[in-house]
Amino acid sequence: MEIQLPDIVHVKLEDVLFKRRSVREYLGTPISIRELSHILFAAYGVTNEEGFKTVPSAGATYPLEIYVNIKDVMDVPEGVYKYIPERHSIVRLSEKEYSYELAIAALRQMFIATAPIILIIMAKFHRTTSVYGERGYRYVHMEVGHVAQNVYLMATSLGLGTVSIGAFMDNEVKEILKDIVDEDAYPLLLMPVGKKP
Repeated sequence: MEIQLPDIVHVKLEDVLFKRRSVREYLGTPISIRELSHILFAAYGVTNEEGFKTVPSAGATYPLEIYVNIKDVMDVPEGVYKYIPERHSIVRLSEKEYSYELAIAALRQMFIATAPIILIIMAKFHRTTSVYGERGYRYVHMEVGHVAQNVYLMATSLGLGTVSIGAFMDNEVKEILKDIVDEDAYPLLLMPVGKKP
């Protein structure tokens, strides 16, 4: 099942830079598909006909893949979806959502399980290391930082909260997602997103 996401509305950057904070508490309310659309576009959306995205990428190798665990988005069934930047759409790969399991894998940071969505940012390192060798690992990690900041800023502009979660057991996250993501994809970051109290 593929879901086309709504168009993006522009916001003023200066306002959100002052308000950006890490948020670890979320209301138990859903977010809208429009909010989901904006978050995913900010993370890795395509910005022109040449295929460039919202973040810089060494040699435009774009090694990241964005998955989203959806627990509570209005008019979107729960499950794990893959973001397709070229079509600005999401494809459901699992009918089950794994917010509880991801929170356990993230050293029992249980607030993660209360978020209506969790971005799961995976890397296929070979896309970049095949061009830049060992140096490519550094470039991939820089790129995930760019994605995280974009998500922070977009979430802030929408009145939502998020936080970058790097504290998790890689092998446990991979095990949770083993039937969903490719074997050569490695988890780099989790980002729960939800409405702030």
